[in-house]
Amino acid sequence: MSDKKQKKPQKLKARLARGFPDRSPGDIRATDQMMARIKLVYERFGFEPVETPFVEYTDALGKFLPDQDRPNEGVFSFQDDDEQWLSLRYDLTAPLARHVAENFNDIQLPYRTYRAGWVFRNEKPGPGRFRQFMQFDADIVGAPGVQADAEMCMMMADTMEALGIKRGDYVIRVNNRKVLDGVMEAIGLGGQENAAKRLTVLRAIDKLDKFGIEGVKLLLGEGRWDGGKVDEGDFTPGAGLVDGQVGIVEAYLITQQGSGWARQEDDPYHVPGDELVSSHNFSTSPPQQFYYSNMNTIVGLEATVGKTESGKKALEELEAMFKLTATAGYGSRRVRFDPSVVRGLEYYTGPVYEAELLFDVTNEKGQKVQFGSVGGGGRYDGLVSRFMGQPVPATGFSIGVSRLMTALKNLGKISGEAATGPILITIMDRDRIGDYAKMAQELRTALNPVDDNNQPLGPTIPVELFQGNPKDFPKQLRYADRRGSPIAIIQGGNEKEAGQVIVKDLIEGKRIAETITDNAEWREAKAGEHLVDEGDLVITVKRILAEQASDAALNTANGQG
Repeated sequence: MSDKKQKKPQKLKARLARGFPDRSPGDIRATDQMMARIKLVYERFGFEPVETPFVEYTDALGKFLPDQDRPNEGVFSFQDDDEQWLSLRYDLTAPLARHVAENFNDIQLPYRTYRAGWVFRNEKPGPGRFRQFMQFDADIVGAPGVQADAEMCMMMADTMEALGIKRGDYVIRVNNRKVLDGVMEAIGLGGQENAAKRLTVLRAIDKLDKFGIEGVKLLLGEGRWDGGKVDEGDFTPGAGLVDGQVGIVEAYLITQQGSGWARQEDDPYHVPGDELVSSHNFSTSPPQQFYYSNMNTIVGLEATVGKTESGKKALEELEAMFKLTATAGYGSRRVRFDPSVVRGLEYYTGPVYEAELLFDVTNEKGQKVQFGSVGGGGRYDGLVSRFMGQPVPATGFSIGVSRLMTALKNLGKISGEAATGPILITIMDRDRIGDYAKMAQELRTALNPVDDNNQPLGPTIPVELFQGNPKDFPKQLRYADRRGSPIAIIQGGNEKEAGQVIVKDLIEGKRIAETITDNAEWREAKAGEHLVDEGDLVITVKRILAEQASDAALNTANGQG
């Protein structure tokens, strides 16, 4: 036998896989609160839930991975024992297309459905960029008219407001893939042979918000240096368009800034009180108020794309959409045409839309930036049709759950904090665990009443039996403090013999303790403690909880909490 000491086996290292986040109770609660509000809006519009599995056959996902140069990249895949390739879903839309096609004869069209779930991307993770994240989608399958797209935009607007985002702090930006096709035809980039160049041009258009019109023109031409000068920063090669082509794209992009503004009397579809107001009067005398007009913008686009087949069709669809939204009371303050919206270059076939938040936040560099997009979607008439051999129109949008939750936290609209910590039943006598468990159950039943169908009649009030080492009683109270417990229940041998129990108001006790500096005085005060008969335990707990709620409401009203 060797004299050398045998090496101890290395302990397994606890490691979180890159790009796969753990979630805290606060995050889960905040997500549940947010999604419950969203569901109410969806169901108000007649949508019903459906669920598809995390795993699909790889060929069912197809080539439609959004915005990827190599469409089949970015998917987690594995081979089954029958040598069939399976993949984790990368979005919720491709699985829906499979579900509709497979159950087509049993589904009532138009099919209105919403889904929430995890999706997976096999991409390099980074700050705020995860390989696993949650989406919340709503779709209408089997509705060919753009009235379905208009309804989606209105529902997105209602969703933002249901979450507490004020009108003016968000906008639903709308474009149409056929408009972009019309622009491409107008600059001579139609046909499959120009597909790669079209993609470069569309990506340049997508950068309008980030780089402005001059930056986009550089990307349309020879290229752009990040530093603003030659050899400064990284260089992004351009699309190589000539001046005439760049001019057509520029005219398309600035349509919104020029012909998009109108007086109220110029637009029969003006929505009083819900139009984006211009900050200037365009040198009119006397000065007049101008508003952003979706209809006027569409008229202005005719000069750029109206002569192409795709462009003409797109303008007809946009006009129909905005007439419908305006008639329903949604003006340009909420739903607005924006020529720079470019989504799903290999995915969408008609109207596209994006929910954007307009308020400023501070980024990781300490800069004030607009929060930006929290979701979007559009019409994808080709996705279900791949399985069917017949046209199946569809439209829908997807919300980025984590990103939207971050926005709501920034606005103070959602916190994720528990309504209350648990009422803690402390353990004074290890041999009487059964008594304490019975006390805990009696409180759970009394504080959480249910109806005849066993459904709760109010918010949950948790009651917890301490499960740690009962020998160290101060440790139990420290645990209660860390858990945010409002009340601790204490019954030692003396109290049990007298048929009594101590109900300790931890919130009141903490308040009183802050006013006492002497240790002996603190012990004598027994801050927040109520010695009551066992039969009065429930009524005492209810009274203390009611007093705590009343004090909290008063503090909130006085701006103290």
